[in-house]
Order: sequence, then C-alpha cells, then structure tokens
Amino acid sequence: MNYAVYIPLIPLLPLVGFILAGGLGKKYLRSFSGTLCTGIMLVVTLLSLYTAWRYFMADGQWNGVYQKITAVQVSWLEFSPGVGIDMGIVLDPISVMMLVVVSVVSLMVHCFSLGYMKGEDRYSTYYAFLGLFTFSMLGLVVAVNIFQIYMFWELVGVSSYLLIGFYYQKPAAVAAAKKAFIVTRFADLGFLVGILILGIQGQTLNFDTLIQRLTDTQSARFMAITTGSFLGVSLLTWALALVFAGGAGKSAMFPLHIWLPDAMEGPTPVSALIHAATMVVAGVYLIARLFPLFALNAVVLELITWIGVLSAVFAAVIACTQTDIKRVLAYSTMSQIGYMMFALGIAAADGHGYTASLFHLFTHAFFKSLLFLGAGAVIHWVHSNDMKDMGGLRKLMPLTHICFLIACLAIAGIPPFAGFFSKEGILLAAWENNRVVYYIALLTSGLTAFYMFRLYFSIFWRKPADGGHTHSEGTWTMKLPLVLLAALSTGAGFIPFAHYVTPDGRGRTEHLHLLFSIAPVLLALCGIGIAAWLFKKASAQPVKLAQQLGGLYRAAAQRFYIDEVYMFITKKIIFKGIGRPAAWIDKHIVDGLMNGIASATAGLSARIRGLQSGRVQDYALYFFGGIITLAIVLLYVWR
Repeated sequence: MNYAVYIPLIPLLPLVGFILAGGLGKKYLRSFSGTLCTGIMLVVTLLSLYTAWRYFMADGQWNGVYQKITAVQVSWLEFSPGVGIDMGIVLDPISVMMLVVVSVVSLMVHCFSLGYMKGEDRYSTYYAFLGLFTFSMLGLVVAVNIFQIYMFWELVGVSSYLLIGFYYQKPAAVAAAKKAFIVTRFADLGFLVGILILGIQGQTLNFDTLIQRLTDTQSARFMAITTGSFLGVSLLTWALALVFAGGAGKSAMFPLHIWLPDAMEGPTPVSALIHAATMVVAGVYLIARLFPLFALNAVVLELITWIGVLSAVFAAVIACTQTDIKRVLAYSTMSQIGYMMFALGIAAADGHGYTASLFHLFTHAFFKSLLFLGAGAVIHWVHSNDMKDMGGLRKLMPLTHICFLIACLAIAGIPPFAGFFSKEGILLAAWENNRVVYYIALLTSGLTAFYMFRLYFSIFWRKPADGGHTHSEGTWTMKLPLVLLAALSTGAGFIPFAHYVTPDGRGRTEHLHLLFSIAPVLLALCGIGIAAWLFKKASAQPVKLAQQLGGLYRAAAQRFYIDEVYMFITKKIIFKGIGRPAAWIDKHIVDGLMNGIASATAGLSARIRGLQSGRVQDYALYFFGGIITLAIVLLYVWR
C-alpha cells in the first residue's frame, strides 16, 4: 500500500472528530461524541503504529540509512520561484516516532476522559477541542515546510487556550488560558522572525532544501548568513536563537515557563496531553528537526545547553516545595524538558545527546501521561488537588497505586523502568561532553527522585486509609489507560532506540554502562529514602526542615517570585512607566494638536463664512475694496 493512500488520514481523522463533535455533538451526538472521537483516535493510533512498523522494519532504510520520505506534498502558496509554502507529510525517524507518541498518548487521554468527564455540560465540546489539539500536533510533526510547522504551531497554541480555559466560568481558568496564550505569543514572534531570516537567506522554506543550502560551507548562501550581521552578531546566530526562543516558550523553558503551572486549571486529562506528548515537547522537536543548522553554531548550542540545565534544576527545586499535585507534575515536566534541551545542546560533538534527548522524549511521554492520569484518578476520588487532603490511598486505590508507583520509579531513573535508560543516556552524553552540566544534571536527578516520592508517599501512605470512602477507582475506561501506560513505562526502555533515531539516520548499537549507572541510581535511591523518612508517616520533620531552610524554602515555595517580577515589569514599568506617559502624550499632544488644528479651522470658518452671502452687491463691494487696496499698495508701498 502506498503511503499517500492512508497517511493523510492520520492528521485528518482527528480534524473530522473535531468537526463532528463540535458541530453536531451538543445537539445530536451528546454523550456518544466521546465514544466516536475515541474510536477515531483508535484508528489513528493503529495507522500510526502500522506506519512505524512499515517505515522502520520494511522500506524506510536504504543502504543502512533511514531516508526521508515525502508521502504527500501540495504546493499551496508560491511567493517566487522556489520559495513558497508547501503542505505535506514527511516521514523520517523523528516524525514517525512522534506520530506514535502523539497518537498513543492522545488515545489514552480520550479513553480516560470517557469516565473522568462523564456528566460534564460541555462534554462534546471537550472532545472537539481534544480532536483539534491532536490534529494540530500531528500536522506539526509531519510538516515538510518550516512555515507549515509554524501554522500548526499556532494551532497548538489556540487549542491549548481552549482546553486550559475549558472551565470558562472559573476566573482562574480564564486567566491561565490567557497567560499561556500571551506568553507563548511573545516567544512565537521570535520564532516567526527567525523563520523569515532563514527563509530569506536560504531562498526556500522547505526543511530539506533549507538545511542543504545553509549547511553547505562552500555556498554563497552559507557565506552570506554567517558573514552578514546585526549588532555584531551573525544572521545565522540571530535566526537560530530566535527559533530557539519560540521553542523555549512552547516548551516552558526559563524564563518563559510561567504559563505552565497555571495551565493546570484545565481538566486533568488535558494536562496529560499538554505535558506528555504535545505542546511542551514541540520545542524539543523543533530543535531536533533543524539540528543540522544548530550544529553549525556553537554559540546557540551553548545557549540551549545552559537554558536547559537552568530550567531542569530550577524546576526541580520548586517541585520539592509545592503541595498541589498537578503543580508538582507541571514543574517536573519543565525539569524533564530541560534534560531534553541540554542534551540537544551538547549533541554536536558525537550525536549521542541527540539520540538520548529524543529517547527521553519518547519514554517521558508514557510515564508522565501515566502520572497525570493517575493524579486525575486520585483527584476524582478525593475531590481535591492538595496533598494535605490525601494519604493512605494505597489500599483504597490499589490499581492506581501500583501504576503511579511504576511511573515514579520510571521518572526517578530506577532500573529496569523506561526512564532509567533514557536518562542514563543523557547523563552519559553530559559526562562525555561537559562535566559541569553532568554534575548539575546528576544533582537534578536526585531531586527528581525526592520530589516524586514525596508526592507518592503523601498520596498513598502517610496516614491510615479512610474507610468512609465507598466508591470505586473509576470506570474501566479510566483503568485501562493506566495499565497500558504502566506497561509502556516499564518496557519502552528496552527498545533499541539508537538503532532507529540518530542525527544522520544511520542506526547504531549503544551499550548500557553499568558502572557509570551506579552513581545516578544510588543518588536516586537516596532521594527516595529521604522522601520516605520525611513523608511515609505523618511527622513534624518536614515542617522543621522547611523552617531550617528558611528563606530558600519560602522563595522556592513562591516559585522564586518570577511571576511577581513579571507582574512588576508589566504593571509598574510597562503599564505605568511607559504606557501611561505614552497614553498622555497620545491624548494631549498628538490628539490635542490634531484637535486644536481642527478647532482653529472650524472657528476661522465660522468667522469668515459670512463672506459667502450670495448677494451681488456684497461681492461688488469686496471687488472694489480689493482694487482700492491694490492701488494704495502699488502707489504708496511698492515703489
């Protein structure tokens, strides 16, 4: 079967679900809209898995190299010969891998939502938004053109706005949706400018052609983009830094991360979709897609490395102090995306970081979505997000308990769970390329184990089970995704990922370095042990420790006041310091000058309009008066 026959169905079927659920759901489909959209996602997932099997096992490799296959390409807008926006679908190792990740996680979220969102007033609308979100992300990952990726990039932003603000009657949800939309728009402006620079210099918007032209060090285009400069910085550096800014905003990297914790105001299954497989990994995917260009510029790679490292440790420290379980997981996501980013930043030398970064993206999608869906099941049980309202749930929610524990072990990097293999790859790449980054990442991995098991013990242990609860863990549609994701979180690490995904498309075999793994695993076990000592049983130790840490703990609990800094800059400096004076100048000087001219003109007109009386005798008088005046001037003044 030709790829072009069925590949377009993968992104288009969720769009069909969006149209049906959004247009007909409320009036005709009602509760059936969830089943319909979940069935559509099941078909999409099966097609994605078939595509992955066929690409990796059958006809994607030629002469030992995985090829880029353009399954569909349609010329949409042509600006000049060779420069235009094409709409199409490209298959290569990272796009095929992302098809699997997005479709599988989206299917799990659709299925889980059948029980979690049952009875919601806007049930069909919710599924319509999920379909739009999935369509946007699938269109993004298979884009053949850098402007096509930008259009779907913006659609992802719109979809996230709709889902985060789903409970629009809650002011906090509306504020969170606006915050996410506005912050990412600032980053996307940089992305757009970067696209324009690359497109103008490369004279194309097609990914392959652009990379080919701008990586040819002997070409005139390469010389132009590397020697041309603005403010002393080359155009290539500017373009790549601005593209990274767009990725950093979408992936919630410091300092553009402030929207991520507030995005928890949306339904919990939405958080699983945003944080596991779609919006936040879009930035990592973008850097990986343009990696041959980034590999040419050490300055931008260094920027990516240190932004990633700072984001990882910064978010991990904050996560240690949060009490809202969804916020803990949100900062955990930011920290793990930081791992992926700095792995790409140090990948230019040997490519190991590239493979490790995308492997961690792959495994993280499963255990992070499992964590969010498990948190959703817990919230569904206790009707609260606060860890203080939880505890002792391991006997009341045995399935959720086991699945959540598996996810915690995976993200902590404990073998043989999936996160161990991908995180070890990143740490090994850091050890080989930048020891300072390695030690910071190692510390962060210990913090990850601590805050995740702080969360685990606070939810499932700490106090005796409350026998007053009699309802079940949820419907089978809520339990099945947990079991499937737990299986993936356990077994995905055994996939020989480096055989399929590398920077040059040539598969290679990577070996596990057991001696190297001793330090990270021991540090993770220490983090788990400390969390068990502090939180497995109710005690005063956590409060005492927080008091001993003093200002550091308070600052971390308040997210290091980054939101307050943004509000100060926005309200005090931009609105009051710049906006108000600008408004006064606009009102009193610009508008005042124009209004003054208009008033003067109107006043003069009112005074002289009597001259146009329509009476001939008045005009004759003016005429002779003019003649007399001219005669006096000529005779007595102008001699």
